[in-house]
Amino acid sequence: MLEQTLDCLVETADVTRPLHAVRPGGLAVFLDSLPQAQHRFLRQLDFSAAAQELLFLPGGDGVAGAVLGLGEDRSPAAFGNLAFRLPEGAPWQLQPGDYDPDLATLGYCLGAYRYIALKAAKRGPAHLLAPGQAASRSAASATWMVRDLVNTPANLLGPVELAEFAVSVGRRYGAGGEIVGGEALDVAYPTVAAVGRGSARPPRVVIIRWTGSAARADAPLVSLCGKGVCFDTGGYDLKPSSGMLRMKKDMGGAATVLGLARMIMDADLPVRLVVRVGCVENSVSGTAMRPLDVIRTRSGMTVEVGNTDAEGRLVLCDLLAEACEESPSLLLDCATLTGAARVALGPDLPAMFCNDDGWAEALLRNGLERHDPLWRLPLWPAYDRWLDSSVADLNNVSTKPYAGAIVAALFLNRFVASGIAWVHFDVYAWNDQTTPGRPEGGEAYAMRASFGAIAQRLRMLANAE
Repeated sequence: MLEQTLDCLVETADVTRPLHAVRPGGLAVFLDSLPQAQHRFLRQLDFSAAAQELLFLPGGDGVAGAVLGLGEDRSPAAFGNLAFRLPEGAPWQLQPGDYDPDLATLGYCLGAYRYIALKAAKRGPAHLLAPGQAASRSAASATWMVRDLVNTPANLLGPVELAEFAVSVGRRYGAGGEIVGGEALDVAYPTVAAVGRGSARPPRVVIIRWTGSAARADAPLVSLCGKGVCFDTGGYDLKPSSGMLRMKKDMGGAATVLGLARMIMDADLPVRLVVRVGCVENSVSGTAMRPLDVIRTRSGMTVEVGNTDAEGRLVLCDLLAEACEESPSLLLDCATLTGAARVALGPDLPAMFCNDDGWAEALLRNGLERHDPLWRLPLWPAYDRWLDSSVADLNNVSTKPYAGAIVAALFLNRFVASGIAWVHFDVYAWNDQTTPGRPEGGEAYAMRASFGAIAQRLRMLANAE
């Protein structure tokens, strides 16, 4: 099973239990609104409305309600630790308060996720009554899908399985899907083929095309590209066991762009959408690419393989080159590309590279507004020469030990045509530990921010007409 159904929300219920969400500044007024017995109960337990503080209100038949402290947290995480703390039974219903209901629903859903495909669940999440709220449901469902994909073991999710799943996502919304493999892939995507040549599981490239119901023939073209390395050994430049341990998540970029595409299609945005995913496994064998091999890319440029563990940029470069042939309004790629980005920014901040200040500002702003933060790093031109090769047009790595995330982005930039707005996300795609709304395991970073920026740009275009 590659995807769970969002099962923590209900649309209707005959009986519900109240869930109050309170901030310290509104605590006195809230307490005065309660029956005296419940007022005294909360006072005696010193309820202070601190973030994540949860107390249950007693009733004649047991738990009559619950009170959640929000502190000053206005993010979805304020509600992200509830689903498995609330008792099951009658659904819970959030009462009006000083919070955003959509963010509350999203946070509740994000915290209700568990990867249970391969083990028996001890209990399910408590149900929350949340009629409507299509945007929150869409974002939560897309996030669950991304997490499920990243969490699935590599023996159950290889290049073929990922490609087939990607096509199935598009088909839900009437999108056309194409899977390219074999000799056709060797010709059209030689770098993807080179990365996948060492594995017994053949590489694939997926192309999904969808048009919104209100999109005209000249509607903006949004092109998404994702790195789908289902497992990365490093190739001949073999990773140590510690570095290989989580490499099932190396398709996190592909999962994220599929989640973003799902949100775009679910909202029926008035765009033309094209998604390209390179599905591949980087393995070691007698047919695997070797250090110092030279590959001729789709664009005609030759690349010397300075390191076989820098395979993600090889998977993406042919996809970007093909995407540019269609002159998209926005070209966006996502990849678990470098450890250097994590050294610089840690696991929670995706590194963003962008050649268009307008798009960069919109993405950063939406990242803050949607509690999906990003951090922009520069496409520093002085480092571009670090990719020089004596035998090819460029090397896939630099011999210098600095600025690894920037150098990787500069490599990709070589394959982006002049004049095309392009953004590249270098993401971790993983939570190292469980925090409210973010259980340990796969994660969808930069997805909500990207959707918000795209939707916002479309509204601006519509208002300008």
